[in-house]
Amino acid sequence: AITASLHQHINSCISAFDFYYRSYLSRPIEEKENSFSSLRDLLAVTGATGHKLYLIIDEYDNFANEVMASQMRGIDRYQELVGGEGVIKLFFKTVKASAEGRGLDRVFITGVSPVVMSDITSGYNVVKDITWIDEYHDLCGFTGKELDDILSRVIAECPDEWRSPEKRAEAHSMLRTFYNGYRFGAEEHDSLLYNPTLVLYFFDFFSRYCRYPEKMLDQNLAMDRNRIQFVAGLPHGETVVNQALNIEQPLTVPELADDFGIDALLKNEQGPGFLVSLLHYLGVLTRMGRDPFGKLQFTIPNLVVRKLYVERMRDSFLCTFEHIKLRDEVSEIFYTTGEPGPLCDFIEARLLKVFDNRDLRWSNELVVKTLFLVALFNDAAYIMDSETSIDRGYGDLSLIIRPDMRKYQLLDHLLEFKHLRWEELGAKNAGMRELSREELRELPPVAGKLAQAEAKLAGYRETLERVHGEKLRLHTHPV
Repeated sequence: AITASLHQHINSCISAFDFYYRSYLSRPIEEKENSFSSLRDLLAVTGATGHKLYLIIDEYDNFANEVMASQMRGIDRYQELVGGEGVIKLFFKTVKASAEGRGLDRVFITGVSPVVMSDITSGYNVVKDITWIDEYHDLCGFTGKELDDILSRVIAECPDEWRSPEKRAEAHSMLRTFYNGYRFGAEEHDSLLYNPTLVLYFFDFFSRYCRYPEKMLDQNLAMDRNRIQFVAGLPHGETVVNQALNIEQPLTVPELADDFGIDALLKNEQGPGFLVSLLHYLGVLTRMGRDPFGKLQFTIPNLVVRKLYVERMRDSFLCTFEHIKLRDEVSEIFYTTGEPGPLCDFIEARLLKVFDNRDLRWSNELVVKTLFLVALFNDAAYIMDSETSIDRGYGDLSLIIRPDMRKYQLLDHLLEFKHLRWEELGAKNAGMRELSREELRELPPVAGKLAQAEAKLAGYRETLERVHGEKLRLHTHPV
């Protein structure tokens, strides 16, 4: 089916070209069942005109990524298409031959990732990769200035309330939080870019209704969820995908890997650098700079992509109707009352069971923070962040109500996590399990940690109140 669709698509493009440029051509282009033959005839006809012919291929490896990640015959089907005499391999051989003085002057391919580059183009070895050339770094995204220009034009058509500096800044902050964060250049000073698909989705909705979309994720990007799941399914991929949620310790690699042929993907063991590079090339991690040792650092670019990581983890933890229903109930209690008891009970009874005793023994506050993030994540009502960065060093997890949701009975929340090992309590595990939550709080090591958390939260509250003013309905939670 894919082979037939490819030939049909190429023939359709050639037919459209023939119709548009008919007055320049000496005769109609012959359409053959094999579109590669049609392409050769197109080259013969256009060659006689003296004009140069350019071939543009958009998202050329999209089909391969989808086939590779599919649940049915994914890898086998992929190899049939791109390996040996596969139809895609043959197509690129035809393109290469046509570019060697036979009528095709230039070829420009977009949507290129190394995932299938080595498999498809091994016989097409005359390409130049411009992905990391600095002057092209903002080719595939909106800069902050471009976004400001669009926002100004859209807001000009909205009611007067949107034209105030405060409302404009609010809209810009929403866009930055949910859609900014991509860096395609090799230099740290290259500006962060806004995802164009998401920005256009936002402005299409905003220009119609002068309000924010309820769902900030355009379903056109839902394919990114499958890409994350695909990497998580590779050997050790689950570990790397989960570690990406930890912004305190960014994922690092000495250099980007660039060999992503199918043989590399099917190896039983790959290093973390391979997996991090793969997530980066698939668009779900972005470069954030270098660490003190010169290693490249990577992070999740924005809140929309973070949602995909969290939802993948949540789906693996909560896989029954009852679990999902209970999660919804306890999180709603927390959102609206600030009462953490039912939420903590749920996390202890359900989510912590995902980790076996050995994992718990080596756990830290990051594990607990991640579980709270999984249980509470709700970007329809909140702007959620780990280590909120208005003043750097914010609380471990914040839930700040979205501007368009403040009319509802929701509370803002800020959580600070502390961790104690069993041995720091000076007691046996069994004895600790017999104590109530109130009794545990009274133990000196626990009380000391909670006091530290309370002190930090008090300072954070001052900053948040200064930023958000009287509209803030903040509850703080030492955990």
